[in-house]
Amino acid sequence: MCVSPVILRMPTIADYGIVGDCRSAALISRDGSVDWLCWPLFDSPSIFAAILDRERGGHWSISPSSPCEIKREYAGDSNVLQTHFRSASGSATLTDLMPVSSEEFKRANLVPDHELLRQLSCTEGEVEFETDFYPRLNYGAADARLRDAGANGLCVEAGRGAYRLRSGIPLTLSQARARAVVALKRGQKAEFSLSYATQAPAVVPALGDRVVSAIERSVTWWQKWTAASEYRGPYRTAVTRSALALKLLAYAPSGAIIAAPTTSLPERIGDSLNWDYRYCWLRDASLTTRALLGLGYVEEAASFLTWLLHATRLTQPELRILYTVFGRRGPLERELSLRGHCDSRPVRIGNDARGQRQLDVYGEVIDAAAQYALHVGGFDRFTQKVLVKFGEYVAHNWDSPDEGIWEPRTGRRNNTHSRLLCWTALDRLLALDEKKLIDGVPRQSFTDEREKIRGQIEQRAWNPDLGSYVSTLDGDGELDASLLRLSWYGFDHADSDRLQRTFRKLREKLASKDGLFYRYPRQPPEGAFGICGFWAVEHLALGGGTLDQAYAQFERLLKYSNELGLFAEESDPETRAALGNFPQAFTHVGLISAALTLAEQERGKAHPAVHTGSDVRASTRNAT
Repeated sequence: MCVSPVILRMPTIADYGIVGDCRSAALISRDGSVDWLCWPLFDSPSIFAAILDRERGGHWSISPSSPCEIKREYAGDSNVLQTHFRSASGSATLTDLMPVSSEEFKRANLVPDHELLRQLSCTEGEVEFETDFYPRLNYGAADARLRDAGANGLCVEAGRGAYRLRSGIPLTLSQARARAVVALKRGQKAEFSLSYATQAPAVVPALGDRVVSAIERSVTWWQKWTAASEYRGPYRTAVTRSALALKLLAYAPSGAIIAAPTTSLPERIGDSLNWDYRYCWLRDASLTTRALLGLGYVEEAASFLTWLLHATRLTQPELRILYTVFGRRGPLERELSLRGHCDSRPVRIGNDARGQRQLDVYGEVIDAAAQYALHVGGFDRFTQKVLVKFGEYVAHNWDSPDEGIWEPRTGRRNNTHSRLLCWTALDRLLALDEKKLIDGVPRQSFTDEREKIRGQIEQRAWNPDLGSYVSTLDGDGELDASLLRLSWYGFDHADSDRLQRTFRKLREKLASKDGLFYRYPRQPPEGAFGICGFWAVEHLALGGGTLDQAYAQFERLLKYSNELGLFAEESDPETRAALGNFPQAFTHVGLISAALTLAEQERGKAHPAVHTGSDVRASTRNAT
């Protein structure tokens, strides 16, 4: 736990913790302010958005009136956030959560559709707190109308839905805000419940004993879930927190996993690299499945893959880049009038990557399916046909330019990483056929096309003058961190001469002194990309270096989480400041995958690519 004074300035990205119920999430600052909340879905319009505009975004703060020290932690292995305040006069703990419970409990009890619970408890002496409830509708575009509903609390009218605030202390209404000052003595508590419903009659939650029970029940629910993890390596704390973050970003009703719960947190402070990540990217499929299966969460992996096949059904065999949690196409991008986090504009909702061509997603999806098949022993007939159609699409379209993994808005290129994943797609389908886990694979045509891709990568993505693989075919020396994946997907051995030389160039051109990796050279620079450093861990562990080097790299990267163990999309190598949307599923998935690879290599266990790939492996054909 980290100690800090009360924050009066704009909180940094790393100053936030997250709570959620696997349907939406709230970001809460170190000093107790809910500065981001969208209901009922992750991508719904916000009611609190102070993280993007301190004046107009809206917030709900519960903060001490006088200076104090602050410590934060999650209650055990859970997503129940506790903020401990210590002042000269006393101490108090603020507990924040979105309650979760078993299906059996929900069938037997009336619970709100969506609820954020906040409990303030004085543990020593006396502490005075101020609370300021200031909702703003539709990304801060309008004030909310607050109405005193008597015993049912405050009603916040918001279009088709209704927010209801129950408070254990009297609140004063003034100009679309509700405020109060409360002094608590040891043993006293102040409790609050904000709920949301779109259908009448709404469940109006009680306070008192129900709050205590909801906290205990939620902590138990999360701890039961984490106890099912099969990871037994040395980084249990970091892996567990990453798994919990990933679970928070999974939309339980459909199985979709979003990239991040936020929009427009800047990759470079004060600049325009601000994007909406509240959608599900197919690119995350392979690593996400790897993480879930590696930890033993087969049910979550199955839900994710079921959602994936359902979401893509309307365009199969073509795949879109990103989808909503319901499998719909992501919305068109537009800009809001908010000031942006630390004046980083524009603030965007929607994402125009929806219209890009990114051929690597086929390899991600098919590799994810191959990993799952090895765990459960195969697929149904429908899934087999879908996967073969994906392969046929790759066989006919792999030799085409695309935007690729980094989603530039400057046009299409012949990206090496996209070719690698097209190779992976065909390789995994051939392997599934060899293992009798899939029918209908046209072996000869898939084998021919796979070998054409291999030949093209080995001949045209290798720059002999530079002595390295490069980002694009026939490239003159441009590098990017996706080249670290050549060994992970089994295209070549990590200790091969070519990959050894490529890694040295990547480290020379893209690595910070502390082990972070930029995704590609950029001026002015953005932050180092979180997952790329974990890709380096896996490359080292798979033979590109020693296990000791891989562990050292992993240890260095752990320092870039905040004190709650949460990672952003990017980090500033000099200041360690978190950058980009937060928390970022891709970074946490990368951490889990790297930890699993380290544990596998320690036990002498083969990497998943050895099991999911075909019997044909890179040999000496790519020697320099």
